[in-house]
Amino acid sequence: MKITKDKVVSVHYTLTVDGQVADKTTPEKPLDFIFGKGMLLPKFESNLEGKTVGDKVEFTLTPEEGYGVSEPEAIVELPKKIFENDGVVREDILFVGNMIPMMNDRGQIMHGKVVEIKPDIVVMDFNHPMAGKTLNFSVEVAEVREATEKELTEGLHGEFAGHGCGGGCCGDEGGCGDEGGCGDGCCGGCGK
Repeated sequence: MKITKDKVVSVHYTLTVDGQVADKTTPEKPLDFIFGKGMLLPKFESNLEGKTVGDKVEFTLTPEEGYGVSEPEAIVELPKKIFENDGVVREDILFVGNMIPMMNDRGQIMHGKVVEIKPDIVVMDFNHPMAGKTLNFSVEVAEVREATEKELTEGLHGEFAGHGCGGGCCGDEGGCGDEGGCGDGCCGGCGK
């Protein structure tokens, strides 16, 4: 069976960025998704279209095809006092390199990376962790099957029904890896 719209697809992949493995699936937790539902990067999906079980493909996505370029306006200075709990600054989470979930003025969760800590200011970068990066994928198709009506309505992991892991990756809803608990990996979407 070929990968076409509305097929359930499972793949094993390795993502290499800047010469280092940034993410990879395990045999126990492949990346699975419904093809053509917009949950993954469009260019990731287009490189898989028409493939069958056992096919292997390698491809590169430019920053524009992946998570975009790094936007300077996504780096912001926040008052340190917003990181207080009962009047005490949360030093356990305030360290350079830490990813902290924050809520924007519309109530949406955004993940920001602490890039600098000043006496009264915390500088955070809300760019996607893979923004500005060239993504090199090596992918093997593990399974292709028809989606059930329930899967087409609710998603594989409840992502269309407003619950579940979100099917995304690499920080749209969390960092690289399996933070969503579904083998999300780094190639996905959540609105990408």
